[in-house]
Amino acid sequence: MSPTLRTMLLAVFALWAVPAGAQSYPSQPIRILVPIAAGSVTDVIMRAAAQHLSQRLGQQVVIENRGGANFIIGAQACAGAPPDGYTLCAVNNNSLSINPLIYQKLPYDADKDFVPIVNMYVVIEALAVSSAVPVNSVAGLRDLARSKSLNFGTLGEGSYPDLFLAWLNTQWHTSIVGVPYRGGGPLAQALVAGEIQVGHIGLGNLLGLLPTGKVKLLAVAAPKRSPLVPDVSTDVEARIGGFPGAVWWGLAAPRGTPSPIVERINREFTKLFREAEFVAYLEQQAALPVVGTPAEFARFLAKDRADSDALVKIAKTPRTEYRP
Repeated sequence: MSPTLRTMLLAVFALWAVPAGAQSYPSQPIRILVPIAAGSVTDVIMRAAAQHLSQRLGQQVVIENRGGANFIIGAQACAGAPPDGYTLCAVNNNSLSINPLIYQKLPYDADKDFVPIVNMYVVIEALAVSSAVPVNSVAGLRDLARSKSLNFGTLGEGSYPDLFLAWLNTQWHTSIVGVPYRGGGPLAQALVAGEIQVGHIGLGNLLGLLPTGKVKLLAVAAPKRSPLVPDVSTDVEARIGGFPGAVWWGLAAPRGTPSPIVERINREFTKLFREAEFVAYLEQQAALPVVGTPAEFARFLAKDRADSDALVKIAKTPRTEYRP
């Protein structure tokens, strides 16, 4: 067989190896399951990304919110969706790293039910209090918490804010009480309404509320002060540094989704999240892009699981059976 004929046959076989649907992808609208309430920073970012991707892919990209149960509802819906590339899923450290460590009998397998596509961004978190709380510093909040009962907004038992609260109570020798909400947006509104006194959520959820004067920022979890709130101390400056965790969001697909589709979506997201205009938009939402290849995301997930295990142990979070 001549080298030329051999090359042609290999090319034909390669085409046969690609599922027919993948060759024409996308030929219908794509939905992205977002496991958090509408109005939260991640919801806002994903809707902005969907608008750009709708134009690039030639098909509408629709955001479908599946919030609740510490991101379990969204992850379960993703795991049970057809692996045809028309259901994509926003995932985070809770759904893929923390939940498997704190829940028994999850309705999905974090290691087997998903195909990693791309790690998208890291969220800058902020420690905030309601304006009714008579403190203006982290030290003042610590002292108040030692003398008075306070409520702290979380996203459910075992969520990132809940683990931060457990860690903070351990560090401060306090008994601040967690109150669950379905997303950063509702949690921020609860601060404004005075339903809770304290929260530790994405800074982007709070920026629009600062002009009202009903929310005060005490610190941001970032290596340096954020240009969005330059007068607010970092965690290290405020002496609450050392919390071994960060909030990240990535994109995955149901197990069995064809590799060519995964690679196509990865290319589109990576290109978008590296464009200067969209990077500037992310920065305004207090988010930092961290895109890379599917393989890089898979390696990151393995490391994040180990880091999360250390965090769960520090927070002394008990392993419980998940009950819907």
